[in-house]
Amino acid sequence: MYYTLLEASKHLEYPLEGKRVAIIGYGNVGSSIARLLHDYGCKIIAITDIYGGIYNKAGINIHELDKHVAQTKSVKGFKKYDSIDNEELLATKCDILLPCAMEGMIHVKNADAIKAHIICEGANGPTTAEADEILNAKKVFLIPDILANAGGVVVSYLEWVQDVQRCFYEEDEVKTRCWKMMQRSFWDVIRVSDKHKTDNRNASYILAVQRVADSVRFFGKIGRN
Repeated sequence: MYYTLLEASKHLEYPLEGKRVAIIGYGNVGSSIARLLHDYGCKIIAITDIYGGIYNKAGINIHELDKHVAQTKSVKGFKKYDSIDNEELLATKCDILLPCAMEGMIHVKNADAIKAHIICEGANGPTTAEADEILNAKKVFLIPDILANAGGVVVSYLEWVQDVQRCFYEEDEVKTRCWKMMQRSFWDVIRVSDKHKTDNRNASYILAVQRVADSVRFFGKIGRN
């Protein structure tokens, strides 16, 4: 998510520093992206988890929040910030929305209320097909789950490469290789989107299906025409 957001900021000429971020879900995914963006200079203004949520327009100190979560297992009740639920968070005025919890949380009944300029999907399938149409009409720049949360699969691939070669990387090298692969994938999706005049999700699917077909054809499993 972090790598694709960095590339999106370049593509859109939309610097991330100071941008207001709202996050649904504060598990491994939500808390990790919160720390990365907080340290980068973004302002995390709203976070929810399964127990409740917090809002502070001046920004939430993520490192202090993590200490609270370690003790209470929830973001709820941190620093007496305003309470917020998922529907209120989706409608809050922010620049970047990060759905990192349940499937289908952005749907036809709440998509039109979203004010974010960028949505980066950390959960699997957080946006329904009907909501996609609404967001596209609103010109929201959406980084789909198939791209944004692929980092775990990329690193699994790098683990496999190391095992096969009996050659093991330092952590920084794994991060660098992952970043390069995510960068390349992001711009490949943008090129397909521009070529076919379609949204990023459809572009991701077009690219994925084409790569599978090319691979199968290369190994002689289907005809060459």
